[in-house]
Amino acid sequence: MMRRVLWEVPLLLLLVCWVLSSGCSKPGGDQKTEEKTGGKPPVAVEVTRVSATDFNEGIDVVGSLAAKFGADVKSEYAGIVTDIYVNEWVRVKKGTPLAKIDTREMEIIIQKAKAAVEMAKANLLQTEVAGRRADREYDRLLKLKEVGLVTQQNLDDGQTEKEAAAARIEATKAQLKAAEEDLQHTQTRLSKTIIRSPMDGVVSSRGVNVGDLVGEMGSPKVMFKIIDTRTLELTVPVPSAEMEAVRVGQPLTFSTDALPGKTFSGRVMFINPIVNDADRSVKVIAEVENSSEQLKAGVYIKGRILTGKRSGVLRIPRVALLTWDVVEKRGEVLVTEGETARRKTVRTGSVMGDFVEVTSGLSQGDQIITRGGFNLRDGDRVSLQQGSGG
Repeated sequence: MMRRVLWEVPLLLLLVCWVLSSGCSKPGGDQKTEEKTGGKPPVAVEVTRVSATDFNEGIDVVGSLAAKFGADVKSEYAGIVTDIYVNEWVRVKKGTPLAKIDTREMEIIIQKAKAAVEMAKANLLQTEVAGRRADREYDRLLKLKEVGLVTQQNLDDGQTEKEAAAARIEATKAQLKAAEEDLQHTQTRLSKTIIRSPMDGVVSSRGVNVGDLVGEMGSPKVMFKIIDTRTLELTVPVPSAEMEAVRVGQPLTFSTDALPGKTFSGRVMFINPIVNDADRSVKVIAEVENSSEQLKAGVYIKGRILTGKRSGVLRIPRVALLTWDVVEKRGEVLVTEGETARRKTVRTGSVMGDFVEVTSGLSQGDQIITRGGFNLRDGDRVSLQQGSGG
């Protein structure tokens, strides 16, 4: 019995050691396998190549449209409105009657002015008759003087009367002219009791009704607003740091949420020479042709002033930037070298929608990671899949 126990004890110890040695050697084997395969498994990523394109340089702007031509119609003549001929949003031509003001008092004044003209004409006829009589009397005195029947004094008196008659004729003519001018002035004032459109356009608002008093001294009352939207002005602010690139005549393209999917264009016409103290911007006005009248005055727009064109500009998708300092124009991307990811710092330039210009740090044809590289570190292995931008 003792022999059997002594024999089984060594066998048991050998078995325990074998089990322990087998268990201890397994992690070491996995480590060797990991080292053999090159660390953690490769990460699947999407890549695209750095491409070159032509780029229209410009300045992004926002602003609003306004009618270039418009008028606030007021009355020069004080009176009560008796008739309204148009309503809002009606298209009118230059000279179209808009409203009428009470003319009863003015019509009486015109009758008086006409009577004054007729009286001045009658006075002129009388003076002309007297002038002809003085001329005949002077001619008669001349003949009598030749035969010695009148004295020189009589002849001088006749000449004086002739000259006085001519002077009275001229004075009467001046009175007639003044009366006619008074009549014309009164008729002009009467014509102003019919309020007419000063231009072709649309009545954008009406500020009076029948019975309103208009035209009184110092009154700011606007009877009608007329606008012509066939030509619009687009006013936009441009940062003073970029105003050097803006020139008169440059094209401006824009869109508005009021007409989605449509793009419009204009041309820079005026650049304010004064910088706004509040936001250090310069006001720029562009002219927009709107013969179709799709665009309305007052709508908000987003646009771009095109300042130049460059060829061979390198660009990358914005999503490829891991970090991006817009002010310093610096960012970081992951570039693939074979099946290895490398982190690179790049300098950025202009923004092109979903793309960003790269001014240094990359070359055309370089493969950059656009998706899947969020947790990647420099030197990690990757499995490449071509992205939609490749």
